Amino acid sequence: LTLPRFVQLMDNFVGEHISLPAVKRLTAFIKGEYKQTKEEKMEQLEKVHRMSHVAQRKQLLEALFEKWDSSACGSLDLEEVVAVLSTFEGGMGKEALMKAKEQLCSRYPQLSRVGKLSSKAFQIFLELIASKFTGKEDETIDNLVRFLTESVEQSHTKSLQSSARRKWLQDIQQAAETSGTSMEPVYKAVIRALSQDMEAHGDNKRTSAYIALLEENQLSPEQGQVCLRYMACTTDDAPHLLNQVLHRDMKGVSFAAIDQGKPIYVPEVQLHGNVHFWNSECPEEERKGSLLVLPLYDAHWRVFGILGLDTLQDECQKSIFLTHEISFYEGVCHAFSKAYHHICMRENVLQVAATALDWLYPRTPSIHTVTTYLVAPGKDKNYALYKVITTDNTGQKEIHSSPVVLLREENLLRDYLFKCTDSSEVTLISVYGEHHIAVPLHDLSRQTLGIFDISIGQNKKLPPQEQKDLQKMLKMAQAACSEVLQRSLEETQPSQVLEAECEANLRHAGILFHRFMLQELRECV
Repeated sequence: LTLPRFVQLMDNFVGEHISLPAVKRLTAFIKGEYKQTKEEKMEQLEKVHRMSHVAQRKQLLEALFEKWDSSACGSLDLEEVVAVLSTFEGGMGKEALMKAKEQLCSRYPQLSRVGKLSSKAFQIFLELIASKFTGKEDETIDNLVRFLTESVEQSHTKSLQSSARRKWLQDIQQAAETSGTSMEPVYKAVIRALSQDMEAHGDNKRTSAYIALLEENQLSPEQGQVCLRYMACTTDDAPHLLNQVLHRDMKGVSFAAIDQGKPIYVPEVQLHGNVHFWNSECPEEERKGSLLVLPLYDAHWRVFGILGLDTLQDECQKSIFLTHEISFYEGVCHAFSKAYHHICMRENVLQVAATALDWLYPRTPSIHTVTTYLVAPGKDKNYALYKVITTDNTGQKEIHSSPVVLLREENLLRDYLFKCTDSSEVTLISVYGEHHIAVPLHDLSRQTLGIFDISIGQNKKLPPQEQKDLQKMLKMAQAACSEVLQRSLEETQPSQVLEAECEANLRHAGILFHRFMLQELRECV
């Protein structure tokens, strides 16, 4: 138990109207009865030490990854890392290296196809190598880190460039974490990062940038099962590009980048012959410049769209993209993918919550309202609560497209919601005679992801059957949310149980709730 969880547990146990002498008696009782053996104390200290050690190692390996990833592209070339590691300790550890590589590729099957190491895969790779050597694993890790640090050199200028670029990439992630379920701030952050880099490191080239995402082609499937829809672009290009759709049977190199799974660079578009020009008003003699199309990957290295850049509006006749720029754009793709899938995860959690509330409403007439909140980072390392769904006692739901933001210092009467978030435990309270049950939804590390704020009016508790149905709903909602989060991990391959889960849209997350409900029913029969 953490301190907030212990306090909340005691608060729930004693209730609201307990007298001060009773609290003192309970405190004295716990102090007198709680005993910890020497073995338990040592075990607890060892656990704390182990957790601290794991956190320090993670920090060390993340810093090493960043040093190697000087262009901030978000991944390292597997064979390049293997080539350097093959000279570790004079090449004595080649056998250990090959065994570790084999294990890593077994754990991440996509590695053999794409050959790219994420930060997490890089850390696991080094830990696997260290485990193959005789001697202490920690010492081997330290030696590997020292060796790899010395193997990569970085000039002061390059270090400053890398630092600035990481800041812009972090802004993309921050936009996702603080925008509720809206993609608009993320798109703006991506375009801003590209513009800032062009000003600082790209000789002020005048570039156009755009993001197009794959979607099912429902209107004209004869032109291909999927199409690309342009979701965001630089301001000047919006009139002729935004919301346009590119089909496979149209001119363009975007689908080639998707199929090949690697960037396609066209240094002179006027000589290529297969470039699609969206601005029909632009004279043919002015259609000159470079074009770069990069695929967007999800955590499983599946392509879900493209990032495109061109210099058609630049007056310089030889505006080309340099290698360090292309590497940074790959980093932008990686940052956008993380941000995009973070928003998708939140939408899926909302879909689970909405489905769960639909199931609950006809079974619990004693519940007055349920308000659903999501937790998001706030200012100065504090967090905020985003009100995303409000459900009344008629079952009517309002899903807030622009969520109401609650900050702790501005909502003293709703402090119980923040206590629930801190402790990640159920919180019971009465506000002006109205009883509330605040129930957390946990992420995979048991931190609070969201909250159901359930109002039962002046009733102190629900009737037994309604309480049972509420507990069942909360259990299934948590299981479905955990499944949503699990599927977003790099090493997890999605699996379907019900045929309806194969539908690739937002309804899928809601189906997960019914899947877990059905599985429990089967177990009970």
